[in-house]
Amino acid sequence: MATLFDGAGDHALSATVPPHESRMTTSRPLFDDEARRYDAVLVASFGGPEGPADVLPFLDNVLRNRPLPAAAKARIAERYLAVGGVSPINAHTRAFVDALRERLAAAGHPLPVYWGNRNWHPFLGDTVRRMAADGVSAAVAYATSLFSSYSGCRQYREDVSRAAQGVPAAPRIDKLRLGWNHPGFVEAMAARVRAARQQAGPNAALLFTAHSLPRRMAAGCAYEAQLREACRIAASAAGEAAWQLAFQSARAHAREPWLEPTLDAALQGLASAGRQAVLLAPIGFVCDHMEVVLDLDVDARRAADELGIDFVRAATVGTHPAYVDMVRDLVLERMAARPQRPSLGELGPAPDFCPADCCPSDMESAR
Repeated sequence: MATLFDGAGDHALSATVPPHESRMTTSRPLFDDEARRYDAVLVASFGGPEGPADVLPFLDNVLRNRPLPAAAKARIAERYLAVGGVSPINAHTRAFVDALRERLAAAGHPLPVYWGNRNWHPFLGDTVRRMAADGVSAAVAYATSLFSSYSGCRQYREDVSRAAQGVPAAPRIDKLRLGWNHPGFVEAMAARVRAARQQAGPNAALLFTAHSLPRRMAAGCAYEAQLREACRIAASAAGEAAWQLAFQSARAHAREPWLEPTLDAALQGLASAGRQAVLLAPIGFVCDHMEVVLDLDVDARRAADELGIDFVRAATVGTHPAYVDMVRDLVLERMAARPQRPSLGELGPAPDFCPADCCPSDMESAR
């Protein structure tokens, strides 16, 4: 199942760190125990096309600095166009922004919530300029990716730093810690699994999915360890005794090993073991987008049908109240002195500040 350059992002892309990225990765304590004042919240996402005319320009943005043969790009575009050329990611992000704004106001912190994307409108650069024009001096950023990886964490820090370059009176923007083992995310993911279980029946195998990474990139971050721990604690919270993790969206043309098992191999393994039903839970993605729709709802469903396996896909956490409240609580956490940092499992809370050498890109991993 080929990657579609959407949602969790193009994990194989590399980028040059802007000079002032150092202000976000200098040597300092990993946890912020100071009470901070913020004027706003920035939701940073990947972005996606909202119509057929957007598809090729969107892909050009995703593929910048990374040449791809025209025929390969055309094949990707055809897959987008086959489902109308509209990624659900922007609609889902709009709904999430509205829900977060409401939950912050209900908690007595009516902060404005801005939204900027890496690869499509509204672009992060435009959003940061609007924040500066609105007089925002300090903001906290939430990236819609929960696990450590270059594309899911460090690249968003680079994106925000780059967006602020050349903007007069650009606000200071602090990125929130990753929430993959926060009780709110675990509760929301478990609720999605329980709801899907009602449809799938008791005998369906539970198969969590996440975006694959090149193994050399995965070796430089905690992505795989975090995913496996998140699966374990989410499955336990959902009352599931058995589960597997499979990786989707690996590069079809990759010349190096990626994380395994692939989703195709996992489905074939279930069929070989005589399993007749599967419940897919996309734990690696917080909302629906093209990789969820095409890799799971289209390709995986077709593969399951061909193998004679009944197929049910759990919803992403989306705007589940526990997930939205998690992000609200992460914002309030950074506004408090010596805050509690809730986390589940054995790995502890993610740091507020990422180490300078965390989550290298594939190019850095190769050095």
